[in-house]
Amino acid sequence: MPDVSVWRAMAGLDDRTVIERVAFEEGRPGRAERVVLHVRPSRRKGEHDRCGRCGRRSPGYDGGRRREWRSVDCGLTQMWLAADAPRVRCAEHGVTVARVPWARHGAGHTLVFDAQVAWLAVRTSKSTVRELLRIAWKTVGSVIDRVWADISAEIDLLDGVRKIGIDEVSYKKNHRYLTIVVDHDTGRVIWAAPGLGAATLSTFFDELGPERTAALTHVSADAAHWIASTVTQRAPQAILCADPFHIVAWATDAIDTVRRQEWRALKALADTERAEQDRRVGRPTADDPKPETPRQDLAREFKNARYSLLKNPDNLTQDQSLTLKWITASSPRLHEAYAFKEKLRIVFQARGKQGKRILDAWIKEAGRSTLEPIQKLCKSVVRIRASIEASLEHGLSQGLIESTNTKIRLFTRMAFGFHTPQALIALVMLNLGGPTLTLPGRT
Repeated sequence: MPDVSVWRAMAGLDDRTVIERVAFEEGRPGRAERVVLHVRPSRRKGEHDRCGRCGRRSPGYDGGRRREWRSVDCGLTQMWLAADAPRVRCAEHGVTVARVPWARHGAGHTLVFDAQVAWLAVRTSKSTVRELLRIAWKTVGSVIDRVWADISAEIDLLDGVRKIGIDEVSYKKNHRYLTIVVDHDTGRVIWAAPGLGAATLSTFFDELGPERTAALTHVSADAAHWIASTVTQRAPQAILCADPFHIVAWATDAIDTVRRQEWRALKALADTERAEQDRRVGRPTADDPKPETPRQDLAREFKNARYSLLKNPDNLTQDQSLTLKWITASSPRLHEAYAFKEKLRIVFQARGKQGKRILDAWIKEAGRSTLEPIQKLCKSVVRIRASIEASLEHGLSQGLIESTNTKIRLFTRMAFGFHTPQALIALVMLNLGGPTLTLPGRT
């Protein structure tokens, strides 16, 4: 049998843990073969009779029961630690299980096993973690939740923030959302919570505190009213910057509305034309071909022109460019809507004072438009004009946050099977919150 120091190194234990004996248990139904280290906290190091929650020295309550903790594998064989788990009477937490130096309170796995699971969970697939470590995916969620709770207790991600971005991302069907806050200066996710709306965002400002809230200088967000109203109420000194991507997206929605109006009008005329044609030639048989009318062909062209209108001119294919030229000649209303979208893009390309001048001209021109979707777009732009001008002046957008949301959607697929949003949030924070995870025994 190897020396005790070898077993201590293999299990990732330090001198606060005493190994009393080592046993090998052969496999039996329902349990694989395993190595069991029978251990206890070192009295010489003062690790006995401490509260499992706060670590305070406390008087003993009873002998508790024998417990086991899963550790890292010993080669191809599972390794477990076994020890008595006496209870103590803590002045703050009452009767609770005594602290052990090799595992977190209430956990069934050792610290090094948790570290291994967390490292793998943020880098590999769900099936890989399950097969390699021989644990349930639900267990992975519990482990990373514990690991992040320990890390977040030691670091303050909200310290020193000045420029933040706020957004929401869907993590589950039936309108389940996470509210995300990102630090523009560091690129890190600094806060996340389940839920959507002013009440959820107010929780962030409660945690940030009055002094650090007063230190905020810029906040970027989409045009969601609940974000703007909460920021105005809780951090009135912060400059609220609207996201250019979302504003241009409003314009593309307006174009699509005009396109659908044109298509429906043409389709209605085509249906009438077809009905009149059928009445003139009599009732056709099932085998008779039904040639399309000119208006039917035109309606189909409008239906298929969507991507030619929504894409940026530089990204159009040759066929889409031809379609755009055809629209210019065939539909003045649709061409007008497209022109307003492109002029709005130029506003954000110019930025600064020039961008503000172009925006002012765009608002005046759009206000005179006879297209109802463009008039509606103009009113929306005027409503948040101050935020748009702030974005033009300070160059702040939601690009970083949208990139973060894309990664979060990937983590959501990885976290499929987690039973709580807290486990997903822990996975997100371990990936995007800044801490560097290392494998046990590595530096």
